[in-house]
Amino acid sequence: MNIPRHPSPRPANQAGTVVKALEVLNLLGEHPAGVTAAEMARETGHPFSTCYRLLATLVGTGYASYDAADKRYHLGLRVFRLAHAVAAHQGFEGSAAPVLHRLTEQTQESSVLHVLDGDAALTVHKEDGPQFRTTTDPGDRAPLHSTASGKILLAFSEPQLRERLTQEIDLTPRTPHTVTDRAELERQLAAAQERGWTSQSEEQDPGMVAIAAPVLAPSGRLLGAVTLAAPLFRRTARQLEEHIPALLEATRELGLVLPSR
Repeated sequence: MNIPRHPSPRPANQAGTVVKALEVLNLLGEHPAGVTAAEMARETGHPFSTCYRLLATLVGTGYASYDAADKRYHLGLRVFRLAHAVAAHQGFEGSAAPVLHRLTEQTQESSVLHVLDGDAALTVHKEDGPQFRTTTDPGDRAPLHSTASGKILLAFSEPQLRERLTQEIDLTPRTPHTVTDRAELERQLAAAQERGWTSQSEEQDPGMVAIAAPVLAPSGRLLGAVTLAAPLFRRTARQLEEHIPALLEATRELGLVLPSR
């Protein structure tokens, strides 16, 4: 979709533009399946060109996302990052909470749901294990190359996006074990695609291991990734892999209950 250049709003219209932008955001929130620019114009009563410009601006700033396949706009992850405390009671995070709670109860290890946020993995929800608290909280962002969830989000992204991110992301090492070679990262992503999960040992934080698997919608679209994490003094990565069946069952359930973003 080619988005034409739009003139910046004049200073005298800034207040009115903000009100219209907030109205558009509210309507996006009322339509989880997304809306087209034409539908937005009908519902707001604003000219199509005004809605198109506002939506393009919201997409450009991360407050909305655009799906080229069906030409629909959705709320962006930046809205979630600003409002995750409210989102804990509904929507994406609320749907994930009971599934992660059961996974943690079953495995006795911490579980975390991540989604792809630009060039990072965004923490959406977590369940701390009974004996150890994870080092991430909702709203935190983590590198893609050094985390199990990040590698899963890369591996199961759309091919063009995966290729671009793999070539562009910064491979700064977090620990001496972090992958810093792009060819090796691509090899690990291919292996994750083939078996449906991946693991990492002390690549992100010293003394921590993790396994992760993708959350896929029935259509096959990537929704997120679930991680099981544990301190190395409790389990090695190989020992943590004993919980892969439980992890895969949780991701299958999440794929059915999570709303589309």
